[in-house]
Amino acid sequence: MDQVKWGIIGCGDVTELKSGQAFNKVPNSSLVAVMRRDAEKAADYARRHHVSTWYDDAEALINDPNVNAVYVATPPDSHADYAIRAMRAGKPVYVEKPMALNAAECEAMNRVSRETGIPLFVAFYRRALPYFLKVKELIDQKVIGDIRYVHVQLNWQPKEGEVGEQPQLGWRVWPEVSGGGHFHDLASHQFDFLEFALGPIKTATGIARNQAGLYTADDIVVANFEFESGILGTGNWCFTVNKEQRLEQTQLVGTKGKITFSFFENFIITVETKTGSEPFTVSFPEHVQQPLIELIVSELRGQGKSPSTGETGAKSSTLLDWITTR
Repeated sequence: MDQVKWGIIGCGDVTELKSGQAFNKVPNSSLVAVMRRDAEKAADYARRHHVSTWYDDAEALINDPNVNAVYVATPPDSHADYAIRAMRAGKPVYVEKPMALNAAECEAMNRVSRETGIPLFVAFYRRALPYFLKVKELIDQKVIGDIRYVHVQLNWQPKEGEVGEQPQLGWRVWPEVSGGGHFHDLASHQFDFLEFALGPIKTATGIARNQAGLYTADDIVVANFEFESGILGTGNWCFTVNKEQRLEQTQLVGTKGKITFSFFENFIITVETKTGSEPFTVSFPEHVQQPLIELIVSELRGQGKSPSTGETGAKSSTLLDWITTR
């Protein structure tokens, strides 16, 4: 296709800054329609972002002849349904992460992509962000030698809506909607990038529990994993510590030093070797999904290749299933 004309299914918070506006800022790309089940909110989004057409029905957007590519930005429980319907309508799909509720749904999506020949992409945008490409560059240049192990650590306090006399729980802690809890939402990004940077993970095991009882989803997870290269990994994720214990960092330990970086906050990359410590600061674009969207548009126009596809995106869901024994 020459011009990629996007329609968004589910124009919620993630589309306000991270992605939605980027579609109009990428060459040969435009946002032409949006859909939300709440018609008033769909109309408001279209007005604020100068989108010509809005719908409150997904099928109407999928069948809009002016839409030739679909971005599915709903919670994960509807990803497979909308993506499959769009691909069967002959329209490439860009779907939010996690790719679906579980690995089985991901495989169903990829099967339709293979059967129809319609491309499927996943919003693991860290594969295209300069900050994370710098981390990969440092790995590839072997500034810390051969990597021996990876450790992922995330300690966060409960969100405001999860505590109090009348908690207002978000959809991310409803397993039937999100596939799990906060671990599924966040660790999907982490495992996808680690595979991108270090190669395939061949085994992963873990323990997932609910300790605080704030919701039904797990609120603490520990994991062990092994890459095909022989690199070993460990991780712990806890979402019920106090705010003074908040910490989010990943460490890569090699034969010549250590790289420390963050997936979600404190965006400084630190390299420590026998010669000392060197920090790297890499700026982020206004719309964090724009670099990946640019690559997707390039592929759809036959001029490039996206690093994040349905096949790569499905792997992180497989790992989450293995770790939480789903």
